[in-house]
Amino acid sequence: MDISGLERLGEDAWRIPASGRMRVPAVIYADDVLVREMDEKVREQIVNVAGLPGIVEAAYAMPDAHWGYGFPIGGVAAFDPDEGVVSAGGVGFDISCGVRTLVTGLPRPAVEAVATELADALFDTIPAGMGATGGVSLDDDEMNAMLAGGAAWAVERGWGAAADLPRIEEGGRMADADPDAVSPLAKQRQRDEMGTLGSGNHYLEAQEVTAIDDAPLAAAFGLNTGDVVVSIHCGSRGLGHQIGSEFLREMAVAAPAAGIELPDLELACAPIRSELGRRYLRAMRAAINCALANRQILTHLTRGVFGRFFPDLPMPLLFDVSHNTCKEEWHTVAGRRRQLYVHRKGATRALPPDHPDLPNAFAATGQPVFVGGSMGTGSAILAGAPRAPTAFASACHGAGRRMSRHQALKLWRGREVVDALARRGVFVRSRSLRGVAEEAPDAYKPIDAVVDAAVAAGLARRVARLKPILCIKG
Repeated sequence: MDISGLERLGEDAWRIPASGRMRVPAVIYADDVLVREMDEKVREQIVNVAGLPGIVEAAYAMPDAHWGYGFPIGGVAAFDPDEGVVSAGGVGFDISCGVRTLVTGLPRPAVEAVATELADALFDTIPAGMGATGGVSLDDDEMNAMLAGGAAWAVERGWGAAADLPRIEEGGRMADADPDAVSPLAKQRQRDEMGTLGSGNHYLEAQEVTAIDDAPLAAAFGLNTGDVVVSIHCGSRGLGHQIGSEFLREMAVAAPAAGIELPDLELACAPIRSELGRRYLRAMRAAINCALANRQILTHLTRGVFGRFFPDLPMPLLFDVSHNTCKEEWHTVAGRRRQLYVHRKGATRALPPDHPDLPNAFAATGQPVFVGGSMGTGSAILAGAPRAPTAFASACHGAGRRMSRHQALKLWRGREVVDALARRGVFVRSRSLRGVAEEAPDAYKPIDAVVDAAVAAGLARRVARLKPILCIKG
């Protein structure tokens, strides 16, 4: 990215002053290297977001920001309920894609001793890949119950335990979801996809806690150096994609009549208070419940596999949080508490300690934040910062791509990546070697640089660092 015209706010923050169509400034959180390596489209897209009606305070880009559909991935923007808009592109196609992490308490050697067999068993049990279907098929009534009930529905059907629910964002069920706002085609696409991992950057990983950065927070999260955790990264599958596609088209057509000039059709949006805006929000909330239920079923399947190798292993849930949503939240802006609709696309909510929306278990610590890395470089667990939330209490969600999937395919072959990772002690199982090549570790930004920038900017605090042992991909 060309940094000319960017005002430096600190070592890890930059501002693009409001000009032209911009209603507010744009802020990019990144160090010198990260900001210069960002695609120029990040700057273009975050500037476009800053020009949307009713936007409040600023448009934000996280340190892992890269080009996306309309909004940059790693983008955050909040809108006034009466004057603002909701954008399907600002949520993304994989609605409520997110990460949940399970604590095993197992030391790495215990998992390494059965790593090959465990990886094979997980691969055989967890349906993964484009269009993958699982052992759960929903009729019309169960589909609507799932879309209204989320992870709570899954627990009621025997997938997991009630103790999981307080450790899931929104208590495992997003309120005000409306299954009737979801099209029959979206429901049909999801009918046999519950309990499936999907493709692309989605994964299930067993990871070693290789370093503790904050001992008290790590202890509160149940994390110890050398122990193994399991992280599941996936979303709302075909249903979420269909909802995003349908509403983007409808919003683009309706925008002129609503008096909305779109600098980019991919930024299609609708007034929050309009019939279209309200209908999208109800459908999006149903897709959030779909993603929460999906990760809950995957959790149950994962526990079952681990139980074959380690009987009576409890594997409690640490937390589950989404990073593609629009949520109605209260924030302080210019000294005044305001109700806002906060879009986070490839960005994670990072609530500070004592926030009223936190589960009791995290009132003193702040919310766990999961930053997914690549198959070879590891991931990180952070916690919400204790001071006044920055960027509407948001943080990064991953390492962030440094090159496109097309570029990655020119440089790597899937089998080479799998073999290279095996030599480093990472066991990869995937339905698609092409997908592995697209997700090659070097296609992503350095995870430590991204996390360091987020921490330095006050978005979150470091808690622990993770390194993969085995990875299941689509």
